[in-house]
This record gives sequence, structure tokens and C-alpha cells, in this order.
Amino acid sequence: MTLEEMKRLKQEKGYTMAQLSQYSGVPLGTLQKIFTGETAHPRYATRQAIEKVLNPGQAPECTSPLTENVHIPVTYRYERDSQETERDCIREKAFVYNAGYEKQQGEYTVEDYYAWPKDQRVELIDGRIYVLEAPGFVHQRIAGKIFSRLDAFIEKNSGDCIPLLSPIDVRLDCDDRTMVQPDLIILCDKSKIKRWGVMGAPDFILEILSQTTRRKDCTKKLQKYSDAGVREYWILDPEKKLLLTYDFMHDNMPCVHPLTGAAELALFDGRLKIDLDEIAGLIQDWPE
Repeated sequence: MTLEEMKRLKQEKGYTMAQLSQYSGVPLGTLQKIFTGETAHPRYATRQAIEKVLNPGQAPECTSPLTENVHIPVTYRYERDSQETERDCIREKAFVYNAGYEKQQGEYTVEDYYAWPKDQRVELIDGRIYVLEAPGFVHQRIAGKIFSRLDAFIEKNSGDCIPLLSPIDVRLDCDDRTMVQPDLIILCDKSKIKRWGVMGAPDFILEILSQTTRRKDCTKKLQKYSDAGVREYWILDPEKKLLLTYDFMHDNMPCVHPLTGAAELALFDGRLKIDLDEIAGLIQDWPE
């Protein structure tokens, strides 16, 4: 089916773009890119989902406008695996756009990432989907405090860098197999800024550990960030009250800081210091 045929059938049926998105399960942003011609060659599974709705005799049985009280089943769904052993790793199988096959871990793409149910926050790393739990109170306090210190320093020193708090989509490798959401980043190359997020490696990344992200942040993400060109990576462990800093610019060995004194950002040649006693106080005042 050509783009013109899709437009004609959509107009004949009187569907809004939002309705077509709900009927087909294709994300609204993906549909808009297809119908405006920005995406000239959509994936086969995506086309099939749209055509199934627009083809005569195959549209959902709905003759009245969509209302909040009407439930329209969508073709996108995923299966929960109650035997999953790794808490932050999503189940091994999922249907996408009723494509006729099940995807395995390692096969997911950025399109699947955007199609994932919006009530579940996830990351995509090397084709694997990882579910992210909502950050706890201490996590948010620490991230917010460090962000405020970074933002104040950069503004005072007329810096070109930009600090950003999660959630922010980072297409780390500029491919379609990885999309991460670091807890906090500093971006100094503004050419990487896109409407939807960041294309490429940030200059600085901070991850705050939790029980479900500890292994991923300390191993998989550590290697990914180093390989992608991140210049400095901090891992803050509230449970053990430790900060690990990696200066990839100078290939330094990781430094382990108890949460006392101050830690310097190598990115700013040590001119910016984070008060670790202040961070420790946030953990003590608001226990998990």
C-alpha cells in the first residue's frame, strides 16, 4: 500500500492520527513521520499493522468517535515471564505490531523501544530491553542536589555545557540497538541535541545505584560508556556510601571515594567540587 493510498483510506474512514495509533498499536510519532513522508521506508511489520486497520473489511468495529470510556484493543502486547530471575531484565519474548513472530532478547530496536507500553519505563542496550523501576526518594534527592551544583557552576562560569536530569533519551551508539536513560548527564557538544533527546555520547554521566540496577550500571553500562566516548563516569552507591569515579579522558584507574570531603570533576579540570558530606547527609536524613 502506498502512502497516498494510506492517506486516502484514513480520510475515508474518518480516523484521526490518534485513533489510528490506538487501533494499530503503532506509536503516534512513528505514524506522523510516515504520513508526512519523513520516514520513506517504514518497517514491514509497521506497514502491516497500519494496513490491517485501513484495508476494507479489516478495520476495528467502531462506528462512533473514540471516547475515554471505549476500550480499543491494540496489536502491540508483551508477555510477562514469572520465572524471570534478573529483576531489571525484561522477559525474553514479546509480540511487536502483530508482526507474526516473537522477538528475543538481543533483537529489539529503537522502534520497539518507542512502541513499548508507556506505563513501563525501559532502556535498550545492545538489542536487549531492561525494565527500570521508579527511582526512590533518596535517589531523587541525590540526583537533584548534584544537578543543582553542576547547573550553578556552569552558569556562573559561562560554560557551554548543559546538565540534564533523567528521564532523557540518549542514543548512545547512534545506532538502532541502544537507548539509555542515565540518571544525570553533562553535554558539551550541542550538535548532539535532538528534539527527542541526545544522539551520541554525553561528556559526563552519573548513575545512582539501586538493587535492580547495580550489576548493569557497574558492568554493562561501564563498558558501553567507555566504548562510546563518554569522558567521565561516576557511580554513586547510597547503600555502601561510596562514589566511584572513572576518568576515561586520561585512562585513569577508578577512584573510590567514601562519602566524606569532596570529589572533583575531571571534566572541568577539578574546578568543580561536589560536597560528599552533603550527599551523605541526604542518605542519613532520608533512609530507604
